[in-house]
Amino acid sequence: MSLIEEIDRNRLPRHVAIIMDGNGRWAKAKGKDRSFGHQEGVVSVRKVMDAVVRLGLKYLTLYTFSTENWNRPDEEVQALMGLLVSAIHRETPEMMDKNIRLVAIGDLSRLRKDAHDTLMECIHTTAGNTGTTLVLALSYSSRWEITAAIRQIAQEVLDKKITPDAITEEVVSAHLTTKDIPDPDLLIRTGGEKRVSNFLLWQLSYAEFFFTDVFWPDFREENFYEAILYYQRRERRFGKTSEQLIV
Repeated sequence: MSLIEEIDRNRLPRHVAIIMDGNGRWAKAKGKDRSFGHQEGVVSVRKVMDAVVRLGLKYLTLYTFSTENWNRPDEEVQALMGLLVSAIHRETPEMMDKNIRLVAIGDLSRLRKDAHDTLMECIHTTAGNTGTTLVLALSYSSRWEITAAIRQIAQEVLDKKITPDAITEEVVSAHLTTKDIPDPDLLIRTGGEKRVSNFLLWQLSYAEFFFTDVFWPDFREENFYEAILYYQRRERRFGKTSEQLIV
């Protein structure tokens, strides 16, 4: 029996974020180069999206390429860009069939032109879809995002559009790339590491964290359902006591 049968459909997370880790180590263990791991990782993205759509989750964010990843060998970066282009081009019809809307966060200006153009075309094509929103974090890092937000707010103070006393958490959130996206309820990281790696540092303040040793290319629907069940077993207090939640 699938673990999906145990999931309470009334207590689903609204937004799940995933750090897809372990592609390179998975490939190395099989005597392949890292690009092979990234290729197989695309299969996992497709499988997890199927699970997300089946559950009816509203938001899924995938940490696809960080600003630090630009420091990897050029051969690997170019292979990743090429894989991004082919994957988005291939999956656009599927996203239309499944009512999936694609959006992206990050410093997209740094993307290779063909990758940027393909991404923008898919975002435009799927813009009217009303099911799951798939968020790709591309050329993204949280420190880059927060620094950019601070710079924008500082300029608004200089322009006398806002006073320092008026800067609230809501104001900061409104200047982040995720301003139109709810904060994640659940973070999943594959590959055995237990860190957030400069990902959604502001937005993950009250998220539940699920770490698994499974490498991303081996991560499938049942692994995702396991993470959802873990989330549903957690007591989300948001700074309150258990007794306060009962009242």
